[in-house]
Amino acid sequence: MKKFNFLKSITLLGIAGISVISCQNDDEGDKTNKNIDFTTKSKVPAFVVAQPGFENLQISTLISTTDVLPESPSFIYAGQPDGAGFMKNPNGDGYIMITNHEIIQSVSRVYLDKTLKPVKGDYIVDAAGGQTRLCSATLATPEIHGFGPIFLTAGESGQESMVHGINPLAPTTDKNRKDRVLPALGKASMENAVPLTKQAYPGKSVIIMGEDQSYETSHASAGQVIMYVSTVGDLNNGKLYALKRNDNIQVETTMTVGNSFDVSFVEIPNAKNITGAEINTTVNDLKAIRFSRVEDIDYRKGSAKNNREVYFTATGQSTDKLNPVEGYTMWGRVYKLVLDEKDPLKGKLELVVEGDSTPGTGVINPDNLCVTENYVYIQEDGDSFYPAAKHDSYIWQYNIASKTNKPWLTMNHKRTDAAWNSLYNQSGEMRFGSWEYGAMEDISDVIGVPNTFTLNIHPHTWRKDAFKDADGSGINMGATSSAQSQLEGGQTVIIRNVQR
Repeated sequence: MKKFNFLKSITLLGIAGISVISCQNDDEGDKTNKNIDFTTKSKVPAFVVAQPGFENLQISTLISTTDVLPESPSFIYAGQPDGAGFMKNPNGDGYIMITNHEIIQSVSRVYLDKTLKPVKGDYIVDAAGGQTRLCSATLATPEIHGFGPIFLTAGESGQESMVHGINPLAPTTDKNRKDRVLPALGKASMENAVPLTKQAYPGKSVIIMGEDQSYETSHASAGQVIMYVSTVGDLNNGKLYALKRNDNIQVETTMTVGNSFDVSFVEIPNAKNITGAEINTTVNDLKAIRFSRVEDIDYRKGSAKNNREVYFTATGQSTDKLNPVEGYTMWGRVYKLVLDEKDPLKGKLELVVEGDSTPGTGVINPDNLCVTENYVYIQEDGDSFYPAAKHDSYIWQYNIASKTNKPWLTMNHKRTDAAWNSLYNQSGEMRFGSWEYGAMEDISDVIGVPNTFTLNIHPHTWRKDAFKDADGSGINMGATSSAQSQLEGGQTVIIRNVQR
């Protein structure tokens, strides 16, 4: 009953001016917000640079871990900033940015003034409340999704992990609460929980989740695509389903570019009340497709029809960094799932991008996604360190209409610069792919400036003792992460002139 009341209270907040950041494309209008100042707010330079052909991108640093915010000088913007949401501040004339920090199992909240300058920060989830690594996330709002505001952040520390439902305006005294998980959305090593828009299926909440799981003999179902369906905003009483091919073939590598497959979502009975291990066995018995680590999901922006077009990644895995696991992608894939207009449980599945045919030169381990009306921005996580890799982690721009894929952004490592490495590469790591991306979010409509996005960055080699215990919980993750990883810094940049 307590949990029901918590969710109900969030749904009824009805705060005016809040908007989700999920790359939503609306009419730009005739006015641009003149208050916004895109001057770099941080003392740390941007850790990314544009690829050839995209020199018109304008990149500035919004916040980095070493920055001191004037209204909360002790606040530390922790490392591994991943899933995020961005909204207007209902109690002021500025903005609020909500961010997962994966390695410390926490969620920060940064307040920005009307010029977009970060001025204050705190934590609304700490390691005790997070309980598991928190990766991607979605800020659901009444305006776009028909319920909320609620920050859906997925736990990714084994098959008993769950999705959390966090009030973005919660007091910091709630940060260690463990009762904000949502069992009805299932248990799995989840990467994201993405509700479709309220126009996609009027009267329903359809939430799609990805399971970031490799194949193991103890986890034969591997990574799954899961769907939760309920009446609008009911996060307690809906049903849970797993994605399968109608021909019952479970092997993902039987799907090739240029082919389409009839698929459906089959119910996982009593999902709310069974364990993640039981869900794993059940979905395998139901002949669900075995993907190699479903790391992120996003839907196409624009019309209701567009919103029923869903993209997701299978990041890939290897037995020894040289050879694939039989039946699974090694270098990674991006799939397109087109859901039926009347029934979200039916659809067509298509492979649109894959890296196995171009090992080391094409896509390498795609992780996060940002989908606009016309493009899919594919963010790599190359820290698998495959020896055949020939480039650092890229963001690729996939053109939905032409089906072409181009390198769009890359990391700015400066490996030959001794001063740079002394500042940002204390571990001395020189292999390709040592840094990765977190969420890429379209903030255009919230701030009133077209074609403006934020991008989170994990510079894994930037480590300082001062970054430890950023959330103030005093908790050492122990087995869930190395001691050195908990000393990492992080960064969020702003990118303008992004094609949508």
